[in-house]
Amino acid sequence: MAHAIQSAGLGQFITANVRKTVEDLKAAIEARKTYANIVHELNSLSDRELDDLGVRRTEIPNIAHEHAYGA
Repeated sequence: MAHAIQSAGLGQFITANVRKTVEDLKAAIEARKTYANIVHELNSLSDRELDDLGVRRTEIPNIAHEHAYGA
């Protein structure tokens, strides 16, 4: 009986860890998509448009990273 209880607990633990890993992976994929979209959108702007926004082209990766992944 004790073995069955321990096995059930272990199964729940493993299931919870797998779910968390899948959720973390989905979040990472979504953040990567956000990063790529921001980089693409900002790179498609002209230097004049970027200047109007107060953004230098060299800052684009940092801006995208901050917005996609947080500070």
